[in-house]
Amino acid sequence: QVQLVESGGGLVQAGGSLRLSCATSGRTFSRYTMGWFRQAPGKEREFVAAISWSGRSTDYTDSVEGRFTVSRDNAKNTVHLQMNSLKPEDTAVYYCAADQQIEASTRHLANSGYTLLYWGQGTQVTVSS
Repeated sequence: QVQLVESGGGLVQAGGSLRLSCATSGRTFSRYTMGWFRQAPGKEREFVAAISWSGRSTDYTDSVEGRFTVSRDNAKNTVHLQMNSLKPEDTAVYYCAADQQIEASTRHLANSGYTLLYWGQGTQVTVSS
């Protein structure tokens, strides 16, 4: 079992930046592909970004490509999401996720259903116009 705790959300003006962090438990963090999802009010949870267990591969949804950067520090069991040039449509609860399959691809995480991932409790990001 993997426990995930997000932090770093908040209120920011359009064009601003935020950095989300996800602290994880477990001795095998370095073997888990990690990612971020978000859910806006009235909408389904959607994939945002993923980073492979090795850190060599990343994947982004089109709407954040070039603005968001996902990274990981395996020594500290943490994953980050740097969000720049934020837009009001980025407003959502952001969830950290870990693929339950060891050494999964980023695409596997992006396409996995809710029950195939470990989840954090979420952190609110609000972007004002």
